[in-house]
Amino acid sequence: MKILYVGDVVGDFGLTVVERLLPELRKSEAIDLVIAQAENVTRGRGISSHDFKRLLGAGVDFATGGNWILNEEDIFPLLNDPKAPIIRPANYPEGTPGLGYKYLHLPQGAVLVISLLGHVVGRDADKLFDNPLRLIDKILETERHQPRIATIVNFHGDFSSEKIIIGYYLDGKVTAVIGDHWHVPTADAMVLPKGTAHITDVGMCGSLDSSLGIAFDSVIPRWRDDKQTRNILENSGRSQFNALLIEADPATGLALKVKQIQSISDK
Repeated sequence: MKILYVGDVVGDFGLTVVERLLPELRKSEAIDLVIAQAENVTRGRGISSHDFKRLLGAGVDFATGGNWILNEEDIFPLLNDPKAPIIRPANYPEGTPGLGYKYLHLPQGAVLVISLLGHVVGRDADKLFDNPLRLIDKILETERHQPRIATIVNFHGDFSSEKIIIGYYLDGKVTAVIGDHWHVPTADAMVLPKGTAHITDVGMCGSLDSSLGIAFDSVIPRWRDDKQTRNILENSGRSQFNALLIEADPATGLALKVKQIQSISDK
């Protein structure tokens, strides 16, 4: 089976890019399942229920979340619904709205999707999260008897060391470990020795001529002149679409090969 993981969809620009490119990509690559990082969809912070519907309408089957996923409260009912194809990171403290892992049921069988935060994640670096390695062990142990054809782990973090360590830690135990949050794709997509697909960071979808999707005019004065400025999304210039395509064996739940996909357009 073929699984596509789409990098952080940033703002309306990023959502429009996905709407434009994904339907044809699904056809040309005969993709069975599309998962997208959705924490930056609505104005760059979180995802509204309206934008979630747009994402599904573009051909996304399931959405993962990072440290901004709880910013739009109208998404909470969907995060709480075991049947709704969207999750927040599993290692948030007990009592946080939403679920950190869910199953998606395809004609070929069930797929388990899990989202985790790294120990250091931007503005939330001082917050306490459950240890991601201990937590993923607990989740996999809890779900060990549940039949499934694939297990996809999204790891949302700042440190490349953490992203690489968890990939090798889970090698042979899950189908893929996909890092994101940087918005810059790394050139290290591979199938690890025991059969788990891995990439340190898959990149983003949205503006290319920007600072991770943010307009330069809103960040350069902050850096150069110590001015207090707000992040403003860049909605013009070239666009980028970054994703990882994984071919997996449903019989073993392990990866056979991976391919990075990057599309840059003047639109």
